[in-house]
Amino acid sequence: MGIFDFLTGEFIDVIHWTDDTRDTMVWRFEREGHAIKYGAKLTVREGQAAVFVHEGQLADVFTPGLYMLETNNMPVLTTLNHWDHGFRSPFKSEIYFVNTTRFNDLKWGTKNPIMARDPEFGPVRLRAFGTYSVRVTDPARFLTEIVGTDGEFTMDEISFQLRNIIVQEFSRTIAGSGIPVLDMAANTADLGKLIAAQIAPTIQEYGVTLPELYIENISLPPAVEAALDKRTSVGLAGDLGRFTQYSAAEAMTAAARQPGGGMGAGLGMGMGMAMANQMAQAGPWGAAPAQAAAPAAAMPPPPPVEHVWHIAAGGQTSGPFSKARLGRMAAEGQLSRDTYVWTAGQDGWKRAEDVQELAQLFTILPPPPPMDA
Repeated sequence: MGIFDFLTGEFIDVIHWTDDTRDTMVWRFEREGHAIKYGAKLTVREGQAAVFVHEGQLADVFTPGLYMLETNNMPVLTTLNHWDHGFRSPFKSEIYFVNTTRFNDLKWGTKNPIMARDPEFGPVRLRAFGTYSVRVTDPARFLTEIVGTDGEFTMDEISFQLRNIIVQEFSRTIAGSGIPVLDMAANTADLGKLIAAQIAPTIQEYGVTLPELYIENISLPPAVEAALDKRTSVGLAGDLGRFTQYSAAEAMTAAARQPGGGMGAGLGMGMGMAMANQMAQAGPWGAAPAQAAAPAAAMPPPPPVEHVWHIAAGGQTSGPFSKARLGRMAAEGQLSRDTYVWTAGQDGWKRAEDVQELAQLFTILPPPPPMDA
């Protein structure tokens, strides 16, 4: 074996990269002094690209395959270097492996609420979050624009910038879409595609694309969501009058539980007696008792439930008051014909003289004294 054959054999090398970190985007092949041996074998696997940088200049990009690093298949390096050594000495270059597979399940979200104008609710504040995926499509541009000379570049180093771009385009798209808030859930797929298309020109300058972008949720502030839940409850109740009666019954039941509830306790007792009578008639488990053979007339009817009234005056409400209490208030001048009153089951506020049950309170009052008295 000649000396030149021996030296040539000493410079044979294999250059490749296997990654098991799942978040590394770029990795630099390390050699002392960056000496790449002439005739070395370069293995580029599927989902990778290899970028050659020679003396600070980007020389070539290798796609998946097996390459022999020689002057006949590296014309760019041939122009940059002079191969004037008899045994073809190493050349000083850097090789960066770029991961071109998708990086999936990356998170994005709005740090602060987004102001938007809803056609139904007016100005609203929205929050949103979702996931996206990233792929390097131009290794050379990605290396020059983002990575630089970083020997190991991970996804975390660019994800913050990508999230900012996504949130910016999401805010602009949502604010100008005109889609009602209640219809956004049905349009998240289209919104995701629209936002990804708007982002594409910006991130192409980085050499990357977003193959997928998903909007998992668009939410309103808690106070607005509570108001929507109340509105849904009213819709489920169907008849507004029945819903009002139900709410009034719940309020009276709560008042009866309060110590010293007065009239509220009496009303609660009356309602309880009425329910007890109905349950007694039905018997245990809905079965009729032995006394059911007696005529129904033998059972006294449940006591009537007296109406209670609320009063609106000066932008404030007070009550509830019984009819007897309202009669005393009318006599004392605290209640007039024009005072607005409301009771459970009544359609809105009405003047006292327009309520048949209360109009008689003003007819039993004496007329005003004569002028000559």
